[in-house]
Parts: sequence; C-alpha cells; structure tokens
Amino acid sequence: MFYGGRRSSVSAIINLHMKIVLMVWFILMPLLAIAQKKPVQIVFDVTSSDSSTHDAVLRHVKGLASAYPEAKLEVVVYGAAWPMLVNGKSRAATSVAELARLDNVDFKLCGITMERHGVKPTDLVTGVEVVPDAIMEIVTRQGEGWGYIKESHH
Repeated sequence: MFYGGRRSSVSAIINLHMKIVLMVWFILMPLLAIAQKKPVQIVFDVTSSDSSTHDAVLRHVKGLASAYPEAKLEVVVYGAAWPMLVNGKSRAATSVAELARLDNVDFKLCGITMERHGVKPTDLVTGVEVVPDAIMEIVTRQGEGWGYIKESHH
C-alpha cells in the first residue's frame, strides 16, 4: 500500500509539472511570435574610396528598402569613402539623395572625417546627416541589436 501511494503522488507531481510547462509554453509562444515581427535593422560600414563599393552599398540598400519597407537601413561613411556623400565629389550623389528621401534609409558621415578633409555640412548631398564619430555610431547600432555589414568590393 505504501509503495502504491508513493507512486500515485509521484504521478500527480509529474502531471502538475507537465501542466505548468504547457501553460508557460502557451503563454510564451505568442510573445515570441510578436518578438519575431521586429523590423530588420542593418547598419552598413563604408570606408573604401572605390566607386564599385559605393555602387554595391547603394544597390544593396535600394533592394532591401524596396523588399522590406519596414526595415531600418543606415549607411555610415568614414575614412576614404567620404567623397561618396559630398556634392561635386560623388558620382553617386543622385542615388544617395533619392535613397535618403526614404523614411527607412539614413546616410551618415563621420564628423571627424569631415574635419580632417575640410568638408562642411553645406557640402553634403541632400539628406546626409553628420555623426560625431562613425565608429561609435556603428558600435551603438550594434549594441541596439542592428545587423552589421562591412561593404567592400574586390
């Protein structure tokens, strides 16, 4: 009798645990589904003076912005890539300005790079924003959960 009573109490405990696990599962699953609907956020790191790299990032951003209108896309430019975002220096100025008009696309140029090359905010392609430090901008976005793409063309 003692053995049989012990078995039924173990069985009752297992059943209770199973009910708790299932209850937690059904509560958490909808929350996980909601979390999966977070829009894609990507920061693009551009440092190359190579116009093929500039063309590639513009092609990627245009395609992603079109395919994923809820996505947030940010192109951070510094180092040798600065002419990409400067009027009179960029052969991509028209494309940059068109993409910068989209609500989900931002182009940001490093203030340190601008200072080093004597670039003024009035020199920038329409829609380009200035950030104090491009590397900190990228690190901040990564800390916020943004995806990271280093653009380069070989």
